[in-house]
Amino acid sequence: MAVKLGRTGVWYFTDGMSAVDAAAFAQHVESLGYGALWIPETIGRNSLVHASWLLANTSRLVIATGIASIYNRDAGAMMAAAHTLVEQSEGRFLLGLGVSHQPLVEGVRGHQYGKPVSTMRRYLARMKATPYQSVPAEHPPEIVLAALGPNMLALSRDDADGAHPYFTTPEHTRRAREILGADKLLCVEQKVVLETEPEMARQAARQAAAMYLGLENYRNNWLRLGFTDEDLASGGSDAFIDATFAWGTVEQIRQRVDEHLIAGASHVCIQPVNVAGRGALDMGALEGLSPGKSGLS
Repeated sequence: MAVKLGRTGVWYFTDGMSAVDAAAFAQHVESLGYGALWIPETIGRNSLVHASWLLANTSRLVIATGIASIYNRDAGAMMAAAHTLVEQSEGRFLLGLGVSHQPLVEGVRGHQYGKPVSTMRRYLARMKATPYQSVPAEHPPEIVLAALGPNMLALSRDDADGAHPYFTTPEHTRRAREILGADKLLCVEQKVVLETEPEMARQAARQAAAMYLGLENYRNNWLRLGFTDEDLASGGSDAFIDATFAWGTVEQIRQRVDEHLIAGASHVCIQPVNVAGRGALDMGALEGLSPGKSGLS
């Protein structure tokens, strides 16, 4: 793989920050030694435009989309943007693509939500068929897919450069690596809560989990992993929260990151969850877990 992600990165919503503050945040993430900053795309900033800004304000950090929705732009426009960002940044951009979720695609964007795997397969084919006539980058854009189920993971193996599973467990990472094989990127998101008091840590985790618990794509994946409908009710059982969130001391959280790496992750992107509430950045967690302090790079 041409893109240099390192073993750990940061996944974070920067839509609540001004552009200047987001650039400063990216610079701090870079200074802490993380390999990548992953940014989502929902109903805020255009992730590709924002990636350009963050790349222009950093020098070593990879900026990755986690994820750019295929329903938000034409396949040709997506491919042209990826080529442009890779060339402008000298290889520091990674394109994460996903099918998003039906409520966002139909309720917000007004598109028809298709079957995820077949829709993504057609989109990737159109991307690959798109001509691009400009100064080429040293290496072509690399693409990872938001993949949870076995069929999307297989597509990530066959038609992309790897997968970007979100809100999962080390057991899912193990299963994903078995499907992907040894050579594909497996970039796993892990939510972390730097809090040792169980009730406070789990309360913060449940607040962060609430927006996802009603989304079919995530629920189906958790059920495949052995959780029950009861586990996913009322904000999530303790067993569900403890399996999907890493909370406790820095050492305990590092252990979860290591579990993903041992299970086959090539990169773990940490999403800090603050006990102070949603929208509050826990920079202390990122600083405590930084590669320079943890020995991860």
